[in-house]
Amino acid sequence: MNKNKILIVEDDKDTLFILEKLLSKNDFEVYTATNGQEALKLLEKVIPEVIVADWTMPFMSGIELCNHIKKDEKYKLVYFIILTARASLKDRVTGLDLGADDFLVKPVQNQELLARIRSGMRIHNLQNELKDIEHSKALIEMACTIGHKINNPLSSLIMSVKNIEDDINIKQKNVFLEDFQIISQSIQRIKLLINDLTHLQNPEIIDYTPDNKMLKLE
Repeated sequence: MNKNKILIVEDDKDTLFILEKLLSKNDFEVYTATNGQEALKLLEKVIPEVIVADWTMPFMSGIELCNHIKKDEKYKLVYFIILTARASLKDRVTGLDLGADDFLVKPVQNQELLARIRSGMRIHNLQNELKDIEHSKALIEMACTIGHKINNPLSSLIMSVKNIEDDINIKQKNVFLEDFQIISQSIQRIKLLINDLTHLQNPEIIDYTPDNKMLKLE
């Protein structure tokens, strides 16, 4: 079973060590950074469910890190907890405006930190489930729309082919018999495609080439 991933960003080495041990002991997969810049480099390799970052750090503060990553669609669902000695309402409002999801005022009790992190994990997972549902719904609507759009010109094609068959004589029909067979087979394949698109229930994206993906219909 995969462990939930958490990133701790803290410039105080003693605090970082304590938090890492606490969270590892509670079965989290823990990553660490000592400032926002280090955290950004690490985020290129791994995306955690939760980030716990100190507000005040050199090079890039926790709130600057939060502001930076929340602008990136890839990290929007990461639950961001700020550790701070600033307890004023103004500071909290500033942090929330920049995308922080939660605040903990230092010194932090271990059980409270764990409770907030677990709550953040649950929220993150629920948001991902909603995102997957919305994505699946969008794919089904798109597939159904494409199916109906293909069906209209296909109907015209079938009628046109039928008219051509009716208008030519037996001798001509024999000459083009193989072509008519290929057209008929192609029409049946398109009909099957339309049926798959309009009755899609559980959309799945699969690899088509190393650089491209496609919607699985079979």
